[in-house]
Amino acid sequence: MGKFIPNLFNFGVVIFVALGSMACSYGMAVISSTIGQPTFYTYFKLATQGEPGYSRTTAYIGAMNGLSSVGSVFGAGITSWVADWAGRKRNIQVGALVLILGGGLCAGSVNIAMFLIARFIAGLGIGMLVTGIPMYQAEVSTPESRGLMVSMHGVMFAVGYSLSAWIGFSTYFVKGATSFSWRFPLAFQTAPAILLLIGSPWLPFSPRWLLQQDRTDEALSTLHRLHKSKDDPNDVRSKKEFYQIKKQMELDKTLLQGAGQWQLFATAANRKRALLGFILMFGNQFTGVLIIANYGVLLYQSLGMGGYMPLLLSAIWVTASFPGNIFNGLFVDKFGRRVFLLTGLGMLVVVLILECIMQAQFLGTTNIAGQRAAIFFIFLFIICWSFCLDASQFLYLSEIFPTHIRAQGMAVGMVGLYCATIVLLIAGPTALNKITWRFFVVLIIPTAIQFLIIFFYAPETMQRSLEDISAEFGDKVAVHYYHATLEDEKQYDQALEEDMTRSRIAGAEKSSGGVVQIVEGTEE
Repeated sequence: MGKFIPNLFNFGVVIFVALGSMACSYGMAVISSTIGQPTFYTYFKLATQGEPGYSRTTAYIGAMNGLSSVGSVFGAGITSWVADWAGRKRNIQVGALVLILGGGLCAGSVNIAMFLIARFIAGLGIGMLVTGIPMYQAEVSTPESRGLMVSMHGVMFAVGYSLSAWIGFSTYFVKGATSFSWRFPLAFQTAPAILLLIGSPWLPFSPRWLLQQDRTDEALSTLHRLHKSKDDPNDVRSKKEFYQIKKQMELDKTLLQGAGQWQLFATAANRKRALLGFILMFGNQFTGVLIIANYGVLLYQSLGMGGYMPLLLSAIWVTASFPGNIFNGLFVDKFGRRVFLLTGLGMLVVVLILECIMQAQFLGTTNIAGQRAAIFFIFLFIICWSFCLDASQFLYLSEIFPTHIRAQGMAVGMVGLYCATIVLLIAGPTALNKITWRFFVVLIIPTAIQFLIIFFYAPETMQRSLEDISAEFGDKVAVHYYHATLEDEKQYDQALEEDMTRSRIAGAEKSSGGVVQIVEGTEE
């Protein structure tokens, strides 16, 4: 792992903050196991599949997910302001607190109205965390390790999904007509958020945010601590990073004077970033991943599975995403973001077509082999998604915006994700019930379009510093870190020499009690 990360502290920060990622995915997916618990339907007096009044149940299920997503849209919007005003770290802390409140209310709900309101509150916290965490991870990472570091968001997303599914599967076997089987899984979504909130004071502030606040010395010392490595004892790389970040911020301020508060839309390059980020996150959800993740139980039931099998298959399905996210993190810095995004989208188009054919032929029949083939392609879907797209989408979104608009850009991208989520998860139960296999046609077309958009309009960001990426969108870069020219290296050398001079003077002042005698014409 040494070649991927500068030091264990940096890796520990990235992993620890990803507890929030786990809380988010758990909270997003928990409804999947909840609707697989018979006692949930009994407690709230809801009709089950095949019973009269099931259309009312599907409307409620859609509302449970829809309100959570609406809350997440508001959470993303709040992050665009809080992350700049109070810092990335404070935004994560507030998001964790809100998710704890919402999760607790979900678990304690005594009627449908209370449950729906609680889902909105939990969604608000999820929106703040899922927007803020990849941004924070990107800003504390080195250019060389950023792919792995931000991919930890995807890895912990997979962990959260898996925990939600397996806990839901386990509580299915609780004996008696008790609400514990659905209340406990809902309550557990607060556990990782509580751990994150308790340990969050230990997390450093983002060095880029500190520079934005003119806390220069603190930003430099934080960057040294995060990026210190054994093969760079004099912190040359982190000093070069710091110099580039500082110079780029100065340049961006000059170029955007008078642009107003929403600088995200002030230039053509920024508008391209915003549109690309929105389309990336919006379009990726139309591959159908959220439909399968949240309504897999309904899909497996329609394909002939009964009893505990739908819950078991859902648990196995989400668990299968874990190795794929690990693979993505280890190799996305080697092969590039575009390779992973395009490969994943291309494979999903093929898988969705085959799934559509299987369901069209065998859904509602007694052909067990054909129905098992449909389930196979559902599992092939998650392999393609997790190996290529899951972590890559969050990584790419966190990279393409400059520091001064990164919070706004991340918010726009995540609003895209949750707008798609609202549409799909509200319509999903009804669509699966009414138009059945034809719903997959709705997913195939936007997935193919998404492939073309990424192919023609998404530049590569691999190995570049966050500041270097500006050049890929046509913006000026103050000094290059990636593929630095001779002139760039001269600037770095001069900055390092000035830093050494300041260090010598500071050391001399300290050793002489604050009095330094400078003898003109005398060399040290």
